Amino acid sequence: MNVIDNFIGGTFALFSDPVGILVFLGGVLGGMLFGAIPGVSMLTLAAILLPFTAHLSAEHGIMLFSVIYCTGVYGGAITAILFNIPGAPENAPTAFDGYPMTQKGQAGKAVGAAVMCSALGGTVSAIVMMVATAPIANWAISAFGPPEIFALVFFGLAVAASVGAKTFWKGWLSILAGLLIAIVGLDPVGGIARYDFGMPYLLAGIHFIPVILGFFAVAEIFVQAEKKVTGSFKAPKVGVAFPSLGELLAHKIAVVRSIIIGFFCGILPGIGATLAAFMGYNEAVRWSKKPEEFGTGKLEGVISSETANNAATGAAMIPLLALGLPGGALTAMMVGVFQMHDMEPGPLVFLTSADLVWVVFAAMFFANLSILLIGYLETRTIINLLKVPFQFLAPLILMLATIGAYAVRGLSVDVVAMFVAGVVGFFLRRSGYSLPGIVLGLILGRIGEQTFAQAMQMLHFEWTGFAGRPIALALIVAGFLTLLSSIYGAFFKKRKTSDA
Repeated sequence: MNVIDNFIGGTFALFSDPVGILVFLGGVLGGMLFGAIPGVSMLTLAAILLPFTAHLSAEHGIMLFSVIYCTGVYGGAITAILFNIPGAPENAPTAFDGYPMTQKGQAGKAVGAAVMCSALGGTVSAIVMMVATAPIANWAISAFGPPEIFALVFFGLAVAASVGAKTFWKGWLSILAGLLIAIVGLDPVGGIARYDFGMPYLLAGIHFIPVILGFFAVAEIFVQAEKKVTGSFKAPKVGVAFPSLGELLAHKIAVVRSIIIGFFCGILPGIGATLAAFMGYNEAVRWSKKPEEFGTGKLEGVISSETANNAATGAAMIPLLALGLPGGALTAMMVGVFQMHDMEPGPLVFLTSADLVWVVFAAMFFANLSILLIGYLETRTIINLLKVPFQFLAPLILMLATIGAYAVRGLSVDVVAMFVAGVVGFFLRRSGYSLPGIVLGLILGRIGEQTFAQAMQMLHFEWTGFAGRPIALALIVAGFLTLLSSIYGAFFKKRKTSDA
C-alpha cells in the first residue's frame, strides 16, 4: 500500500507543477525524435542537455533524463522498421524482421507492434522497478560479478551464432569476425596496441555504431541502387493497419519471455538494452518451431526485440538509485546530474530525497504509457515518408548516417569504417553470413574480454573457480549445450538432406 501512496504522491507532484509538465513533455518528444535519428540517438540529446540541467531542480533534471531514456529506446525502432536504419544499437534486432515487413507492405503493422510492445515492456518494467528496486538491486550486484557477466556474454554469443546465417558455420564465422574487429585498438587491460597497423586513429578501436550504420544503412542503399539499375526496384507499399489484439495475444509467450530477459539484462551494470534486444530476439528464434522464418518479416521478431529493450529501461534505474551504479551510458550521465545538485545516487537517496525518487518513477511510468498515444500519432504521419522517391531519400539517409557516424566520437575513422562496413555488408548479404552476428560479436567482444580478465584476476587465474560460482557455471554450461545442439543440428540436417 505504501508503494501505491508514494506513486500517487509522485504523480501529483509531477503534474501539479507547470515546469514539471513542460520538462516531461520535452523529454518524451525529444527522446522519440533523437531516438529516430540514426547515430545521433538519445545519448546525443542527453549530452547536449547535461550542462543545462544545472539550472533545473534536481527532480526535474533526473526526471528529464529518465523520460528521454524511455522514449528514446522506442524512437529508434521507427527508422529501423521503415528504412532498415536502427536509430540506436538496441533497435538493430528490430530491423531484422521489421524492414522485411515494410517491404511486404506491412510497415504499419510492424510499427504498431513496436508501439504496443515498447509501451507494454517499459510499463511493466517501471511497475517492477517501483516495487522491487532495493531487494533486486542488492541481489543482482551481490550475485553478478565479472565471472557471471562473462558467462552471460558467452551464452549470448552461443545463441547468436544460430541467428541470421544460412549455415551453422557461417553463423560462427560471423560471430568470430565481430570478435576480431572488437580487438582492434588498445588492450583494455594492459593498454597494448593491437592491429592498429601503425595508424594512430585505430588505437581508439572500431566503434559499433558506425559499423551498424554501414551494415544497415549504407549497404541497404547499395542494394536498392542496384535494383534501380537492374529495373527490379519496387517501392514498398504504405500501410497503417496495426496488429490486432488476436495477433498480439498469439505472441504472449514471446512478450513475457522478452520482458523477463529485458529486465534481467537491464539490472546488470554495463549490459543494458542492447544485449536485452539481441537476447530477446535470439531466444524467440531459439524457441520457435519455424526459426527459418525469422529475418523474412516475422511479427514475433519485432515484438521480441522491442519488448526486451524497453523492459530494460526501468531495470537499469535499479542499480543506479539503489546502489549508485549506472546500468549504461545514459544512466552514467544521470550520475552527473545528481552531482551537479550536490547529491549522490545510492541507498541514502530513498531517505533524503524520497520525493525525487517517486517523481522519477511516476514520470517513467507515464512516459512509457505516452508511447501508445504519441507513437500512434507519429506512426500515421512518419510512415508516409515511404512515399518519397528513392532517388531523393537515399542521399538524405546517407547524409544522416555520415553525420551520425562522425558524431559518435568526432573521428573521421568512424566515417571510413561506416563506408567500409557498407561495402562489406553489401557482399555479405549475398553470401549467407550473419550481419547481426558480426554486430553482436563486436558489441560483446570488448565486454567479454574485459570481464574475462577481471574474472581471472578474481579467481586467481584458476579456471576451476567458475565451478564455485553457480550462476556463472550454469550460464557456461547452457552456452556449451547450445553450441553442441547447434553442431548436432547442422550435421543432422546435412545428413538428412543428403539421404533425401
